[in-house]
Amino acid sequence: MTIETSKQNMLKDLTEPIAEICKRYPTRRSAIMPALYLAQEKYGFIDQPMYQVISKILDVPEIWVYELASFYTLYQRKAIGKYHLQLCTNVPCMLRDAYDLVEHVQTKLGIKPGETSKNGLFTLTTVECIGSCDVAPAMMINQTYYTKLSKQKIDQILDQLSETKALPQKETLSGKKPGAVS
Repeated sequence: MTIETSKQNMLKDLTEPIAEICKRYPTRRSAIMPALYLAQEKYGFIDQPMYQVISKILDVPEIWVYELASFYTLYQRKAIGKYHLQLCTNVPCMLRDAYDLVEHVQTKLGIKPGETSKNGLFTLTTVECIGSCDVAPAMMINQTYYTKLSKQKIDQILDQLSETKALPQKETLSGKKPGAVS
């Protein structure tokens, strides 16, 4: 499949849902972030052909789409594993051994931040803050928060994910405040 064929398929898949999104905003530019999120949910990540498609659908300059996609860490610009581990290394987490936890995850999975495990299950990212300072150290796996982490707790989570291929249920972004999870 060529890039142009792929872009045509993306246009066909995304035009109607993005048009619905646009109805909620006073300007088309305001719909860029939700359009990016929609595209990422459908395709897993957002790259230059996707910037072009969203730009065309919204009738905005491509640079506006790229600026938002490249600024916010919630948008993935390359394929990632099934489970995206975002380990916070900001000051409260750092003071509670987040760097040791990053090192532990790297050793356990054989990957460095920004890499995906060979089996395609895990991508590790270090992030500045996930808003759970009161229950540090913390990480998100996809959209699920895990807090008050230890090496043992991380091992348990990763082992469960490796075995069951299903995300253990904790607090999600749509639930209670992140800090409420222990």
